[in-house]
Amino acid sequence: GSGKSTIGQAILRLIKKTEGKVSFDSIDLAQLTEKQLKPYRRKIQIIFQDPYSALNPRMTIGEIIREGMNSLKVGPRDKAGQDARIKELLLKVDLEAEHAERYPHEFSGGQRQRIGIARALAVEPELIICDEPTSALDVSVRAQVLKLLSDLQQDYGVSYLFITHDLSIILTIAHEVAVMKEGKIVEQGLVADIMKNPQQAYTQKLLASAPKLVRDHIAGIG
Repeated sequence: GSGKSTIGQAILRLIKKTEGKVSFDSIDLAQLTEKQLKPYRRKIQIIFQDPYSALNPRMTIGEIIREGMNSLKVGPRDKAGQDARIKELLLKVDLEAEHAERYPHEFSGGQRQRIGIARALAVEPELIICDEPTSALDVSVRAQVLKLLSDLQQDYGVSYLFITHDLSIILTIAHEVAVMKEGKIVEQGLVADIMKNPQQAYTQKLLASAPKLVRDHIAGIG
């Protein structure tokens, strides 16, 4: 309810902003026409909270990943080259190459989210908006997906805008954090600085209400 997901959708122009700017590479995306925006569709991708509704049930996994490559003209243009790229991406997210021939309903929630990650990576983005991508997953699967995202960031050099209400996830994956309340950022900075020494009462309240395990983790930050 604080507006986190709304900001992510506004950056991608999935919803229309009412005021302000959306700056990316010093360009205000909100002022671009659809044609001018197209190159940024490749540069900025999104991973949704619900991995099932984000995948077309009538398309195979290979078709889902190929769709973005074709519409944005990224990667190999021939089918054989695309097939090889799709298999490479599936292996990269810890799935099997033969999964390209299957449909979304044949996969678990964690596997579907891995497919969503592969689809985002297929167009070689600079920024991936991760909209609560692990909140619908079991705890053990959540940890696996977070590790995968962290590993992929190292491999591809991609940036994440990670939207979450879970402080433990922030500690696991984020370098900087912005705390939102009622649609406004009330505090932002390096994760270690904000977690160890929050200045705003709202941030202090959030941290005080965190589980003991999270608070112990924060206490151990150097």
